[in-house]
Amino acid sequence: MTKLRLAVVGAGPAGIYASDILLKTERAFDVSIDLFEQLPAPYGLVRYGVAPDHPRIKGVVTALREVLDRGGIRIFGNVRFGTDITLDDLKRHYNAVIFATGAIRDADLAIPGIDAVGSFGAADFVSWFDGHPDVPREWTLDAASVAVVGNGNVALDISRILAKHAIDLLPTEIPENVYEGLRASQVTDVHVFGRRGPAQVKFTPLELRELGELRDVDMVVYDEDFDYDEASLAAIASNKQVKVIDRVLQEWRTRPGANGAGGEASRRLHLHFWANPVEVRTDAEGRVAALVYERTRPDGQGGVVGTGELREVEIGQLYRAVGYFGSQLDGVPFDDRHGVIPNHEGQVLHPDSNELVPGLYATGWIKRGPVGLIGHTKSDAMETVQHLVNDQASWWQPEDPSEEAIPALLAARGVAWTDLDGWHRLDEHEIALGAPHERARIKVVPRDEMIRISRGE
Repeated sequence: MTKLRLAVVGAGPAGIYASDILLKTERAFDVSIDLFEQLPAPYGLVRYGVAPDHPRIKGVVTALREVLDRGGIRIFGNVRFGTDITLDDLKRHYNAVIFATGAIRDADLAIPGIDAVGSFGAADFVSWFDGHPDVPREWTLDAASVAVVGNGNVALDISRILAKHAIDLLPTEIPENVYEGLRASQVTDVHVFGRRGPAQVKFTPLELRELGELRDVDMVVYDEDFDYDEASLAAIASNKQVKVIDRVLQEWRTRPGANGAGGEASRRLHLHFWANPVEVRTDAEGRVAALVYERTRPDGQGGVVGTGELREVEIGQLYRAVGYFGSQLDGVPFDDRHGVIPNHEGQVLHPDSNELVPGLYATGWIKRGPVGLIGHTKSDAMETVQHLVNDQASWWQPEDPSEEAIPALLAARGVAWTDLDGWHRLDEHEIALGAPHERARIKVVPRDEMIRISRGE
């Protein structure tokens, strides 16, 4: 019987779901899967891209862990593709590879002043408050008024963390350095800007509702943003999700702090709709001082047009949450415009000829772009896996497909990789750190400490 030796690069939901689907797929061959992950711990954006106060979404970890613990999948953590292991290495030892590396860079926001001191991308801030080992430990929150640009779930995550009192995050798995950073925060006002109206936002009702539940935070919305056009009214009437979002926002309009009237809370979270950022103004030292935006209005076709009316809000920091962008992988075709690996339903394509590249596959955000929730990743992976199974005739014929080859290769290169048993050790260690303080866990942040604990050293 033929055996498929498969490498999967990326141990987040996309890579794990693809592995699970392949193991469950009806096929005429055996399967052996190795997952390669550049971080010492698995789960990708579930561990390092979801805010710590989202226990419901973090519950996805339980399902991912069950997949890994079931067997049939090896993990090689702390292994960087392109340096610790290359595409040529994979061709020597596997029949095919699925890339599931996600999209972790911030998309650009091309307006004057966006690179000023105090202007940040969402990915950097999220990585900090999630304890990513490869970002600085400190984050200074010394501005009273900050701006968040974007109307998606990431924008709401960032806004909620900025507005929330640090002590209310203690029951979560927030790292100690992050708690201390948020405890020292000077933020009192968070302004969220979106180009379109309340009926066109990209966030989900659950995310929005959570904002209104923050302790000692007034929700500030403005009556002028709710003069709905026919398209907005139709969306509210026909789409259950939009209807719930409108209901939440309408309730906020009745609260004491609405329209900036001034409630009793010590912090305020302002939602500005029909607001297109056009410039970040700076002070004499080149620091963020204000955001200039143009009021927009509906164009009658689902988009917006500018009204010519410019407004300005004084701020000391700005966070752009306008989307993520994929990163190129060494030796793998890449679409610079869309930030994805060019592909047809997960089969990698030559960028010039659009011909299939044998043995190369993609799934998740690096395949389709940073759209859709975690649940969408399953159907996405199923499509890729089906092509992989059907492409048996074009698989690579590796020189050495033995399972012993990879540990020997990594050891020879001095790579301190981590495995599934190591993740269990780290997981138990973090939970034990949090237990005396009645916290879910205290996440270990330094990479070298993660490796040491995982490897039992």
